[in-house]
Amino acid sequence: MRILLVEDNEDLGEAIEKRLRGAGHSVEWVRDGNDVVSAAEGDSFDAVALDLMLPNRDGIGLIAELRKRKFNAPILVITARSEIDDKVGLLDLGADDYLVKPFDLRELEARLRALIRRTGGQTTSTLSVGNLEMDLAGLNASVNGAVLELGRREFRLLEILVTNAGKVVPKERLMNQLFNFDEAVSVNALELHISRLRRKLEGGNIEIGTVRGVGYVVRAPHG
Repeated sequence: MRILLVEDNEDLGEAIEKRLRGAGHSVEWVRDGNDVVSAAEGDSFDAVALDLMLPNRDGIGLIAELRKRKFNAPILVITARSEIDDKVGLLDLGADDYLVKPFDLRELEARLRALIRRTGGQTTSTLSVGNLEMDLAGLNASVNGAVLELGRREFRLLEILVTNAGKVVPKERLMNQLFNFDEAVSVNALELHISRLRRKLEGGNIEIGTVRGVGYVVRAPHG
């Protein structure tokens, strides 16, 4: 998914970015509190991981401003406070969850995934369309019980399409969620991933359709 990371600590930010990118997520990393609002409004994000202690702006104030501006993506707060006296205030202002430092990077990723699922109305980490099943927590997919060999970007691409099964997902949105800003890629890269996925799904009753000039849609043909 596409995640906005707001963290001024270089070591922690680098570790989080590496972990999330390694799992196939697209990450934009902002280090200064003054840049958060413009970054959040400049693109579409699935979730935000935001450190409360930032240069130039207070994290709590930023959450309030983002919600006032109708920024709806879930926000996971990262804080160094061992006892968060204002945790109720945080949630009331619009934060969706929080993590206290130090934390396991696996827990950070799991919390972000849970927030994204909850926002989308999904309550489990399993998706299915036709005879395709995806285990988002285990990062594996299978057709009729046979495990598919998928690269991390192929898995993320399939996850986005299956999450929106029956709906056309625009190419621009797929590009934004699969690739990072600093990657010089063209739409051809997306089309290559789509082509590979189609080949790997040939044994299933699921297809990836093309809506010319718009994007792609996953569906399970009847019969």
